Amino acid sequence: MTTASTGTGTGSGTGTGPGTGAAEGTPRSPETSSFRAFFDDPRWALALIRATVLEAAHPQVGAALAENSTFIAHPWRRLRNTFVSMRRMFDADPAVREREVARLNRLHARMSGTDARGRAYDAMDRPTRAWVVATLFESAVTMCRLSGQPLDQDTMERTYAEYRAYLAALDGDARELPENLNDFWRYFDRVVEDELEDTEAARVILFRLFDHLPAPALLDGAPTLWAAGRAVVGPLLGAITVASLPESYRRKAGLPETPGAPTLMQGAYLAAGLARFLPKGWIDAGTIIETLSLSPDSDDPRARTVSALRARVKRATALLRLVTPLGGDTGTHPDPVPPTTTATGEGRRSAEEFFHQVLDQTGDGHLDWPDLAAMARELATRLDLDEPEETRLYDAFAAWWKELQTSLDTDGDGRVGIDEYAAAVPSLAGPALIRVAEVLFDACDKDRNGTIDADEYRALFRTAFHRDLATTDGTYGRSAFVGDFLSFMSGRRPNTPYDPLLADA
Repeated sequence: MTTASTGTGTGSGTGTGPGTGAAEGTPRSPETSSFRAFFDDPRWALALIRATVLEAAHPQVGAALAENSTFIAHPWRRLRNTFVSMRRMFDADPAVREREVARLNRLHARMSGTDARGRAYDAMDRPTRAWVVATLFESAVTMCRLSGQPLDQDTMERTYAEYRAYLAALDGDARELPENLNDFWRYFDRVVEDELEDTEAARVILFRLFDHLPAPALLDGAPTLWAAGRAVVGPLLGAITVASLPESYRRKAGLPETPGAPTLMQGAYLAAGLARFLPKGWIDAGTIIETLSLSPDSDDPRARTVSALRARVKRATALLRLVTPLGGDTGTHPDPVPPTTTATGEGRRSAEEFFHQVLDQTGDGHLDWPDLAAMARELATRLDLDEPEETRLYDAFAAWWKELQTSLDTDGDGRVGIDEYAAAVPSLAGPALIRVAEVLFDACDKDRNGTIDADEYRALFRTAFHRDLATTDGTYGRSAFVGDFLSFMSGRRPNTPYDPLLADA
């Protein structure tokens, strides 16, 4: 339902799916889509943050984000998955686009509930999905205007048709968005004025997300440098985003007006807009995102470059620590003590760290069904599962959640706290968790030969096949896979291929 949680993109035209149709029904390919041109545009990073805030300000979207999204605890992972989804929505192959639409709809169908005020929310609610698409279009128009490159009327109408086509791809039609562009602006103003609220999700994005943003893989070895940069850039991004929001919403939400913020906002968009003078192909968003999240242990050819960059970053952060030592709480200790050296013993991490890094996927401080659903969603995304394999994986995690509730929820509040978890850690490795491991193995074993080969291994772990090939015959058997998975989930041992699977940021 939201760009932060599911990776919504846009379609092109007024036909039945992305990439077919433009203004007045003229066919347009994904390559000529107006929105596709934004993928590698630095301005789109600012616009996407703005659009996400406007989405989160809608009570239905805000509730869905608060209950289900991992964007707080795992923002870089969510960014990568969002970008992959957007690319698929603009693939040249119609089958790829249709498959992604089906995946998004299955994902949304699993998100419903009630918010803190007892109001029902449903990620399949059609007016709400229309609002998500509306924020993307309006933010794109605003992005161009603020950067001194406003869209002409014809381009704006053609781009609007593309966004309506994306909604049609998801819902079967685009009736929830006005056909006429002039009517769209009246619709947008009405929703901002009458329906948006000062939601907790919007506040988190504006004032907490960037202040506590974990370092991407490229910079996780330089906490001092990352903390210093985040302390400066975080508040600036927040101020820029607030200044770019509609005035009526800023007033309704009581958002602070930072002196000089409008000028700062204009300068940021203008500076990002200068990228149009760079040679074509110099900025590739996909490459940048992949590089930021690439582990040095990966067999990807770019890993060597990443390792060299990490070494330079470490030298730079050491120099920064000598020249300007940080004072106070920066959110990240400049020289963190590895949790593996705690009282739990060499090679093990504390129960609290495992709870927060692996189990609490949504970052709300508790373990409940949305956390396990997020695990299933990430695994299904990595393996690119279709039905019925995806449903089998979700069902296995649902059964595990029932088992955990029975074993760990001692106060009966419907969720598991860190104290409840720490008091009954062995209960994690019950029959239901074994079933999760078995279903996951079956999902990885694409050729159904009873073993996981190097290619199947890489699909799940995104790294090389590091097992002892001499003793495993170049494969990974069911019993070994299940044993390793249970050891990770119950023994809390870091530095295994499973760690980045569910604990990466």
